[in-house]
Amino acid sequence: MNAHAHWLLEHADPSDAAAVAKAIQAALKSGLAAQAVPIGEAGTARHPHDPRLWHLLGLAYRGAEDLQQAIEGLDRAAVLAPADPAIAHAAARSRLEAGLPAIDAFEHAHALAPDDGGIRQGLAAALFAEGRLDDAIRMLEAQLGAEPGWMEGHATLARLRWMRGERDSFVASYETALVRDPGNLALWRALVETLMHAELYEPALAAVGRARAGMGDHPMLDALETVSLAEKGETDAADGAFARLGPIEHVTMATRYMRHLLRAGRPVEAAAFAEPWIARDPGHLLVPYLSAAWRLTGDRRWAWLEGDPRFVGVYDIGDRLPSLDALAVRLRGLHLALHHPLEQSLRGGTQTDGPLFSRIEPEIRALRDIIVETVERHVAQLPSPRPGHPLLIARRAPIGFAGSWSVRLTGEGFHINHVHPAGWISSAFYVALPDGLGGDEHAGWLTLGEATELGLELPPIRLIEPKPGRLVLFPSTMWHGTRPFPAGERLTVAFDVARPPQ
Repeated sequence: MNAHAHWLLEHADPSDAAAVAKAIQAALKSGLAAQAVPIGEAGTARHPHDPRLWHLLGLAYRGAEDLQQAIEGLDRAAVLAPADPAIAHAAARSRLEAGLPAIDAFEHAHALAPDDGGIRQGLAAALFAEGRLDDAIRMLEAQLGAEPGWMEGHATLARLRWMRGERDSFVASYETALVRDPGNLALWRALVETLMHAELYEPALAAVGRARAGMGDHPMLDALETVSLAEKGETDAADGAFARLGPIEHVTMATRYMRHLLRAGRPVEAAAFAEPWIARDPGHLLVPYLSAAWRLTGDRRWAWLEGDPRFVGVYDIGDRLPSLDALAVRLRGLHLALHHPLEQSLRGGTQTDGPLFSRIEPEIRALRDIIVETVERHVAQLPSPRPGHPLLIARRAPIGFAGSWSVRLTGEGFHINHVHPAGWISSAFYVALPDGLGGDEHAGWLTLGEATELGLELPPIRLIEPKPGRLVLFPSTMWHGTRPFPAGERLTVAFDVARPPQ
């Protein structure tokens, strides 16, 4: 698909609007947004009244995280096609991601497509971004009352309620919908998975039991029960449940089984299970667990996977920024939630919503530019490609991001050890730090290679001291976390570099 998209981009004639549109669409599907911009600019220059080309050019700019240009292109498309809901939605979404007021734009898109759930979710995000979390929750509640089968709406509402601090009622909309439709497997699955994301495994198991009472047995319920038992640490019960499931055919469940085997203290068995899966795991989901198993069993292949010191880079870049203090002020203004988000690794703090590096504020743009340059420098010093290695891939450009955000931790805050399966290279950039970090316990330091989340006694491969203006880069498949610190504020930016299309 990538080769075909490259061919289309190279051979599209700007005078042929259909060919330009086809090339941009193929590029966007292949993760080649930045490469699509030149042909989009050439096409709109030749066809300035074609709303489709302006729409696609705007999407290409947006994919390349050039939101100012994306907004201009999409606004031009909207002028040419004012009744097109897809254009209106893209324009609203770009304003939101750029950090601009977007409520009116989403309301306009909603008026054009009142049944579009994605637009409603965007409106909720826009309300939240402007400090109207309660209004976002009320809007979602009202819509779910009329449309209880709207799965994405339930997920968004649960996430917002969790960030508002509702620990006892964040899944209330699922429960209300299930009273009306107790045989809805999709609702039961979403409820249980949401409870699992919150690490509420006892309520998740209770929900599985209620689901069976409401709709009978189902293999999906068996799988959810098995994972909940394993994550809860009930080794014998989980062993039996995995055995009853039969052969594992999907890498997601294979990952869950690896977690169970490691947590149960059986690394030899874990490694033997995982190694045949390597060729069937293009997303490298099993790599962090296989690395832990190899380290625990003394298998030197872990060093091939993670041991090269060039895999981790420490770069002090604060003096290249206009002002760390101004950046800190900007970031603090984006931390709108009251509590840490659902599904994330931080504890005792908050995380920003939406792609941080898409925002157009000058402090964010300056940081992004310097980070791109530093990542390019880091990638240039990596060893040559190795077949099957998750970091040492063949094609290493262009540099793009699978996600970017800011984390603000306060006293006793920390990150549990975790990995980033969506990324290629992950990071920590330190903006502001409390006094008194370090000591015998390395308070507030970044740890690489620990997997304490699974109860494993693995020493860190490396401990890194945080300093304002310091950027740390490391493989996304490497376990990482932070040590708690006693008091103060720890303000960081983090991102995942996207794996370039191969």
